[in-house]
Amino acid sequence: MIQTGRLRLNSSSPVAVAGGDTSSFTQVTFPAAFPDGSTVVVIPFVQTFNGPDTPGLRIADVTPVGFKIRINELHAHGEVTSDGAHTTETVGWIAGTV
Repeated sequence: MIQTGRLRLNSSSPVAVAGGDTSSFTQVTFPAAFPDGSTVVVIPFVQTFNGPDTPGLRIADVTPVGFKIRINELHAHGEVTSDGAHTTETVGWIAGTV
């Protein structure tokens, strides 16, 4: 089973650096739930180029019914290199079971 979707996503929050803190993430619900017990994989892609900074994407809490996502501007070697704010981009995603 494979599903696809897209959403408009931006960030007004600082860069997320604490593992497990998904308070600034956006919840995405699949159009149809995958079967209970499925192992679901989500692959996101930025579809637009609206801001001057590189928009990294973070995915969390993938379940058979959905996942969480956020734009998380890049940081390297534990150093935050941006303020975290990013303009609205279109993000496409594909999800499937393995």
